[in-house]
Amino acid sequence: MPDYNLDLQYNDITYGIEEVNFKEYESCVFNNCDFSQCNFIAVTFIDCSFNNCNFNNSKINHVALRTVSFNNCKIKDVNFSMCDKLIFEIHFKDCVLDFSKFYTLKMKGTTFTNCRLIAVDFMSTDLTEVLFNNCDLYRSEFEKAIANKADFRTSYNYSIDPMKTKLKKAQFSLEGLKGLLTKYDIVVQ
Repeated sequence: MPDYNLDLQYNDITYGIEEVNFKEYESCVFNNCDFSQCNFIAVTFIDCSFNNCNFNNSKINHVALRTVSFNNCKIKDVNFSMCDKLIFEIHFKDCVLDFSKFYTLKMKGTTFTNCRLIAVDFMSTDLTEVLFNNCDLYRSEFEKAIANKADFRTSYNYSIDPMKTKLKKAQFSLEGLKGLLTKYDIVVQ
């Protein structure tokens, strides 16, 4: 039986490689914590918030993220694609997620607000109704993704091939349309 933690607050903790393994956290808040050395195994987060935390290069292959919010976190080069897919629900605000991977995940309704998502892998991901609010999507990959009803109106630097990505009723600003025409090597001014 995993170690169960309910309604607790954790501040300024640097976690070791296996320190959070086999634990369940529900309604917990993590402030200024460093998870960058963690190699998560059988960890569950339910209704948790991470504020100003560092996840850079952490291994989260065996993590359940159920209604989890990340605020002002560093999450570079993290592979979310092996997370538990049951009730997978995450939200990001003011985060740096460069080089992270969401390959094949179902992320319906996820929100990314004021995030940097440089070279993020969204290949074959279900991005239905995802909100990309004021996000830098430079070199992010959307091939074979389902981005129906996704909102890209305030985001920028994306290059999405409408022939390789499902975009039915996705929303784009007039200025952002050039990101849909990149493969044609035409200039839009």
